[in-house]
Amino acid sequence: MSYEAHDLNLNDPTQGYLNFVLYTEVRFGVASSALNAEVFFEANQTQTHHFQEWLSRLVPCEPNAMHCTLVPTVDIPTLFRPSVIEDRNSPTAPESRCTCRRAFYDPEFGLPVVGEHFRHVDTSGTDKWSYQTYAPLELRPDDTFSRFHTDRRLFWARTEKGNLSILPQRHPLTYNIGYNGGGPRALAAYLTQLATTNGQNTTAGAPFEIAHPAIVAWTQSKATERGTNELSLSDLQAMMTR
Repeated sequence: MSYEAHDLNLNDPTQGYLNFVLYTEVRFGVASSALNAEVFFEANQTQTHHFQEWLSRLVPCEPNAMHCTLVPTVDIPTLFRPSVIEDRNSPTAPESRCTCRRAFYDPEFGLPVVGEHFRHVDTSGTDKWSYQTYAPLELRPDDTFSRFHTDRRLFWARTEKGNLSILPQRHPLTYNIGYNGGGPRALAAYLTQLATTNGQNTTAGAPFEIAHPAIVAWTQSKATERGTNELSLSDLQAMMTR
């Protein structure tokens, strides 16, 4: 299955989830996205500045069918029970162990977000939140890409208006950095597309063959794994002219 940006309007949150393409295997209880990539934020990634900026704009909401696609089938009931934030005596949060969840949506794209709390009262005292959502397939129609950010293997786009977005990504082209493989090449191909179109073409799913060698070298470099890395649109374009 293929798509072009003009085929599906995927970016107007006033219209709901907008032709979100669902992949299902009824026999096996599978329901997930057919186009949008899933993005998982581990607990140690939630302390980054960019994640906190994104988290601050999420809107709590009642869980719906879209949120159900982000959790294992057996855990769907926990979406509809109060979290420990809402009710300290929630049935999902007994005294010794908590595995409650909270539902949100991202108002920029209308996409679902699920926060999962894990607490285990033992010698380690584990108490952490992780989050799962879908990446958009492109930036909003009235926005232009301006800057790329990566930190702790999270990938973000900043628009000319200053809005922060999870970097558009299409399933199953997983982005990654720091080694010679498909993940860094998929990321390099998308960044090359942004650079060659002056930030105008933000549609996810750039073919590997367009990846510029200089950008591939950067995404594969071990240096990309250290600290926070940022590249402006002009930085990306300069890399391609060296």
